[in-house]
Amino acid sequence: AACFLESMGSVGVAGFGYGIRYDHGLFRQTFDDGVQVEKPEDWLSFGNPWQFERPEVVYEIGYLGKVDPCEKSGHDERRRVWNPAMRVLAVAYDTPIAGWRGERVNTLRLWSARSPDLMRLDEFNRGDYLGALTDQAEAESISRVLYPDDSTEIGQELRIRQEYFFVSASLQDLIRRHLDQYPDLSNLPEQAAIQLNDTHPALAVPELMRLLVDEHGLAWAEAWRITRGCIAYTNHTLMPEALESWPVTLIERLLPRHMQIINLLHADQMQALKADGIQDKETLAALTLIDDTNGQRVRMGHLAFFGSHHVNGVSALHSELMKETVFKALHRRYPERIVNQTNGITPRRWLKQCNPALSDLVTEAIGDRWIGDLEAIETLAPMADDAAFRERFAGVKHANKEALARRIQDLMGISVDPTAMFDVQIKRIHEYKRQLLNILEAAALAAEIRANPTENWTPRVKIFGGKAAASYHVAKMIIKLINDVARAINRDPVIGDRLKVVYLPDYRVSLAEKIIPAADLSEQISTAGMEASGTGNMKFALNGALTIGTLDGANVEIKERVGDDNIFIFGLVADEVLDVRRKGYDARAAVKETPALAETLKEIERGVFSPDDPGRFHDLVNGLLSNDYFMVTADFAAYADMQRQVDKQFLDADAWMRRAVLNTANAGWFSSDRTIRGYARDIWGVEPVPPGERHG
Repeated sequence: AACFLESMGSVGVAGFGYGIRYDHGLFRQTFDDGVQVEKPEDWLSFGNPWQFERPEVVYEIGYLGKVDPCEKSGHDERRRVWNPAMRVLAVAYDTPIAGWRGERVNTLRLWSARSPDLMRLDEFNRGDYLGALTDQAEAESISRVLYPDDSTEIGQELRIRQEYFFVSASLQDLIRRHLDQYPDLSNLPEQAAIQLNDTHPALAVPELMRLLVDEHGLAWAEAWRITRGCIAYTNHTLMPEALESWPVTLIERLLPRHMQIINLLHADQMQALKADGIQDKETLAALTLIDDTNGQRVRMGHLAFFGSHHVNGVSALHSELMKETVFKALHRRYPERIVNQTNGITPRRWLKQCNPALSDLVTEAIGDRWIGDLEAIETLAPMADDAAFRERFAGVKHANKEALARRIQDLMGISVDPTAMFDVQIKRIHEYKRQLLNILEAAALAAEIRANPTENWTPRVKIFGGKAAASYHVAKMIIKLINDVARAINRDPVIGDRLKVVYLPDYRVSLAEKIIPAADLSEQISTAGMEASGTGNMKFALNGALTIGTLDGANVEIKERVGDDNIFIFGLVADEVLDVRRKGYDARAAVKETPALAETLKEIERGVFSPDDPGRFHDLVNGLLSNDYFMVTADFAAYADMQRQVDKQFLDADAWMRRAVLNTANAGWFSSDRTIRGYARDIWGVEPVPPGERHG
């Protein structure tokens, strides 16, 4: 999102980014004996000089209450009056987002929750000091913490309150700004494009309908035309469980008017299907906004899809798989709706700012046009055959590795060799991203080194970074396993500097800016068909790291751009993963056929890496063997074989550097400027204003 806002200013597309001004970020990650500990992330403790409070931009947000008929319903009997029992104020805080060279500036507008009443003075005067502040605390909890744990009912309630809070404030703001310029809302689709970033803002569909019908008196059909004309939806996941769904009873209680509107949209949808002769229960169930299979739940992905004029995936593979998996029935019903916009990154942050030495080297070689037009960096490709340039490129990489080695020493007290291969996997911890595959292969490699210490091993430093959701037990156990394996390997005198494993705590953007320029190998090893796109893979390639990965997400397009010889692809492809799952997969049989994996899992089970608690990882190993949904055991042998090929390639330093230069030169297509132009052209219907020109 940060790349997109910056690129919108850079290419000349006017817009606002909307969200919540959280008092605390995700969390600050520390390790206690290798176990993730979540601590408050107080990012505002020293203030934010780029942020400006806008006390005059305030909107009222309602919750709970009841819905009454509207006496002045006019031309549409579906109009209602909602009388919320709870009201919260949304106060705007603006951050200017400047495009390249500062020629155009867009706005990031974040909403902070406030209570309409600072305290209940009557209760305070009676001595109930805490009770007097209850309303204020309840209101301000909405913007207190990013991503609250929603595994409990109270957590789910807070999450819905947050999602509705920023959706309602943002839509009220958009409508107010439109009416400042135009006499009515009939031309809203021609003047405003609303892009839903995943399902979190899906309540925009019923909220915009409510505002248009109930607050502005539009007829239902006209409101629906405007709503669908404005809204588009970006999908970010193919995992059905990650597509939000909320209990009907919960939405009905918190947002009674919105549940009415969703029911009306559902009824309209069913009526249209039946009018077209679609009667079979299976098809109707696949299309419905309300899922009855496991208690009544509102499908937020379906709601976003139904209320949008376009739905886009974020890589070519992802967009095609959307049509075949999570939105198969909806795609058949609306075959023109799904389009693709492959993600991109801004070169201003992810090369010029984070890697100034490489940025200067590239500019010296080809000029600075690439900074504002990253695809121009392809003119660097011939320099891959220039020995002197390769040597300077290698010098920049080595200096970045030395800097990261110092950071690792300072943070963790671990000494790593900057001449070793820096093998990096930094991303949120999730089973489908397969950090488990990576650490299992590292443990197997360590065993090989111990058994054959005189072999000519390629020195390697495995660097991990990433946070697990606080309630995601398996992911947190994977973190503990990585840290336990790292401790055993790093203390082994036989292994020495041949292999080091480092898990850097509290992974975040500022740390990524230090890690990515120093990486030699980029781990993008998700189960094929499960990663929507990824942008870390693009950042690494742009900074001269080679990718080892599956044909998943944007890896497919990276392979097409950098060439087969400059990327390391292994494992099952998406269709094969689906086929194996359909037929039934036996992980235990696969392990028996892979001796190195079998021995590694035995070591983990015996407590070799956890002598203080030998049974610590029993559930993790047993879960892998009994239901390896993410195909870790299926891809292990191919992954390990490819890693040994990587070892051989890295030993030829000059040839490796040639490939690194070609990765940088061929990553230009993955610019967020290109992505934004695609959104403007194919989804928003906007013509970017070229540099030096003004809007008419």
